[in-house]
Amino acid sequence: MVERRVNVGWAEGLHARPASIFVRAATAAGVPVTVAKAGGTPVNAASMLAVLGLGAQGGEELVLASEAEGAEAALDRLAKLVAEGLEELPETV
Repeated sequence: MVERRVNVGWAEGLHARPASIFVRAATAAGVPVTVAKAGGTPVNAASMLAVLGLGAQGGEELVLASEAEGAEAALDRLAKLVAEGLEELPETV
């Protein structure tokens, strides 16, 4: 299991537009990824309803995880997106 811990960089948290950006990036990652609040239950990172259901606020710690081959690079890109509150997934890290 590969894991990245990251604080939410979007001031408004992982709601509406930021959640949509994150879900699209998780889907595009090409590997199954889960996301959870630190100590919480992991949910499918490619599910808009599941991600919104986390209720993650700006600055809260999230845990991104995957067991798939190639997960290291995918999780690095997703962690950068979340930490920096980017508007789109970076091509490279």
